[in-house]
Amino acid sequence: MADGRDLIYFDDSEPYVSGGATRRLDDPRPLPDRFAPVVGEDGVARPVTGPELRRDPLTGEWIPMAAHRMNRTFLPAADSNPLAPARPGAAYQDGEIPAEDYDVVVFENRFPSLMAVPGVPDEVTLRDGEELWPVRPASGRTEVICFSPDPSASLASVSPTRMRTIIEAWVDRTTHLNALPGIEQVFAFENRGKEIGVTLHHPHGQIYAFPYLPPRTQAVLAQARAHHASTGRLLGADVLAAELRSGERVVLESEHWVAYVPFAAKWPVEVHLVPRRDVPDLPALTDAERADLAPVYLELLRRLDLFFVGADGQPLTLPYIAGWHQAPVREGRELSRLSLQVFSVLRAPGKLKYLAGVESGLGAWISDTTPERIAARLQEVAR
Repeated sequence: MADGRDLIYFDDSEPYVSGGATRRLDDPRPLPDRFAPVVGEDGVARPVTGPELRRDPLTGEWIPMAAHRMNRTFLPAADSNPLAPARPGAAYQDGEIPAEDYDVVVFENRFPSLMAVPGVPDEVTLRDGEELWPVRPASGRTEVICFSPDPSASLASVSPTRMRTIIEAWVDRTTHLNALPGIEQVFAFENRGKEIGVTLHHPHGQIYAFPYLPPRTQAVLAQARAHHASTGRLLGADVLAAELRSGERVVLESEHWVAYVPFAAKWPVEVHLVPRRDVPDLPALTDAERADLAPVYLELLRRLDLFFVGADGQPLTLPYIAGWHQAPVREGRELSRLSLQVFSVLRAPGKLKYLAGVESGLGAWISDTTPERIAARLQEVAR
């Protein structure tokens, strides 16, 4: 791209698959190199600085400080959609994709929460010399993945062929990002709906490569270690086996995949989709498992969009967050098991789950429903 970021096309249509043609590979925008020195108000050029990680002394969590994201794109007009293909015949537009059409495309985020700056070592230092205030560069990577060139589409509306392409894009990016220096975990996810806080309605997701293990991953690993120490088995595999034995919360099964509402679901709508086989991450899936995943994923999204019905009797498009929990690159990889978590903040038509004081302040969650009710509804809409 014009400022030095990477952009990758993933094609499933001709003449691109056979190599008969290629997408546009130049970016005509007059963007400065993102790592070029920045000239301040005093006229002095200084090295560019990236986002910073600060460690919370009370919890031990690393918190990215990415103040530049305050000015990122927010709900642009239709003719200013930066994720849409370039307009035919336009000499220049401030869009991220130079091609006039695409199937699936991935590019580095223009407003990254995590970014490695060349020449800046990933080292921990102390702010003001205080031992309780360790800081380090937020030297990971964040990417955007566009699922369709159609701004009115959604992931749920793509074809099984396109869904398979998206899966292959997730696999490719996970493989690449796992190999980057200092990366500890890769998380591919999608936010959908204004209720979630989406700032661009074009169908897209993101892929984060973290230089540290996020809090949920650390908590799950602690449970997995304790379970393995006492039983010698994988926690994720035993959870799946228990759900299959019960069957009450299982909502979807295929040859290679099982979807169930977890026993202690937190959210008003929540589903976990997992492979039957012990698999650490997306790249470890076989060709058959990837092929099976495409229609299963789309069927799960179809049912989720039938979960709530409006006053007019029509189904409501469900706002959700869907994220792939993959094994860390190094720590605890042998104890981890791939899973997709999909959840929604919508608790009823027109009503959102707002976090109570104990939930926001202490992380002490209170469910507004039961997992069995969630599962029953998803089983009902399958018919």
